[in-house]
Amino acid sequence: MPTPRTHDERLAAARLRLQQESQMWLSTCGRRRPHLIPVAFVGDNDAIVTATGASSKTVRNLRETGWARMAVGTTSDVVMVDTVLDGLVPVPEVDTDVADRYAAVSHDPRKMPGYLYIRLLPRRIQVWNGFHEFPGRTVMRKGEWLPDPVD
Repeated sequence: MPTPRTHDERLAAARLRLQQESQMWLSTCGRRRPHLIPVAFVGDNDAIVTATGASSKTVRNLRETGWARMAVGTTSDVVMVDTVLDGLVPVPEVDTDVADRYAAVSHDPRKMPGYLYIRLLPRRIQVWNGFHEFPGRTVMRKGEWLPDPVD
């Protein structure tokens, strides 16, 4: 079995992945059942920003619960992020830099009627690249990067 990465290596891997990647699986849930979509994202300081239709199931679920879970990477090397909704931002109100960076990795909501941006704040982050890394996989809790491993 491979040797698990250190806590610091996992922290660095999570930060790097969230800075360099632009595609994620985003899961929300309302009263009925879970909803999962592939979607692009960009970082904006501490927030993760994506966009979708204002009347989508994703937006309805976020309005109802205020939280989502996202996964970046593959099933064998993943960063899992539990988030809370920071805001549903109308297209004219989004920062130009964020909108430009998002358009570079996906479609441009500024040119698509009925879209809005979603700002999510990470609350818990887990990172692992196999069963051998299950212990110590949580690197963020309550929105704070952890100085030591937990789990």
